[in-house]
Amino acid sequence: MRIRFTKMQGAGNDFVVLDETRGRLGLSPAQYRGLADRHFGVGADQILSVRPSPAPGIDFEYVIHNADGNEVEHCGNGARCFVRYVRQRGLTDKSTIRVRTVNADIELTERPDGRVTVDMGPPVFDEARVPFDPAGLQPQAQGGWHTWRLALAPGAGPAHADVAVLSMGNPHAVQLVDDVDAAPVHAVGPLVEHHARFPRRVNAGFLQVLDRGQVKLRVWERGAGETLACGTGACAAVVAGIRLGLLDARVDVHTRGGLLTIEWDGAAGPVRMTGPAATVFEGEIEIPT
Repeated sequence: MRIRFTKMQGAGNDFVVLDETRGRLGLSPAQYRGLADRHFGVGADQILSVRPSPAPGIDFEYVIHNADGNEVEHCGNGARCFVRYVRQRGLTDKSTIRVRTVNADIELTERPDGRVTVDMGPPVFDEARVPFDPAGLQPQAQGGWHTWRLALAPGAGPAHADVAVLSMGNPHAVQLVDDVDAAPVHAVGPLVEHHARFPRRVNAGFLQVLDRGQVKLRVWERGAGETLACGTGACAAVVAGIRLGLLDARVDVHTRGGLLTIEWDGAAGPVRMTGPAATVFEGEIEIPT
């Protein structure tokens, strides 16, 4: 089976984008894993599928598969690449489009300077909707909000992690660190991702606050490992920092792949993310059926 693809990246978070506007490719989880494989496939953190409008008022359906082949709810950096892709391919001439993910409708805008702003929708704090099971835990109060202390499996890392828990359409657990470059992301990230209190697993964020308008961030992504940037992770980290009393409403997030700007006015308002999106190359690949 031979398919065409476009390789894209947003702040170093890289994607294989597939055009399914004229028909479904019908790929299996194993085929998505093959495309994402950096040695035997194209190589990507996620696979993004562009599908036709599923309903009036929606321009496209936006489907995301992680490198492990599983479908996931949201990817902010991928959303920026999505709007750049559909405009470059002539699938729309709109600068602002609405797309439907598995659990939300989001608005994407390509700006005149080439950066893309994504309306990520409001954050979700209800533990059952994240989902997160806090039974038997006591919240650790901080700045008008709280963190949760998770016991970690015995090993070389710390015995526990204090995490702020929320959803940006997908689950996030954000912990504060003094030095993000020295943070044990590869040791602690998998322990948090697979923690029993997160029934659908979770993205583990490691947040260093530089000042009220700047942070550094690394994210261990569910099903992908550490990536150079995570859009929903950046949004979750800033929202957590604001609620913990550490950040202002507009924050520049320095990731290993580049700069993202996150804005949130609080309450039930939407989170807005602005950042780069670029095409790397296009090609065809033969994948086993």
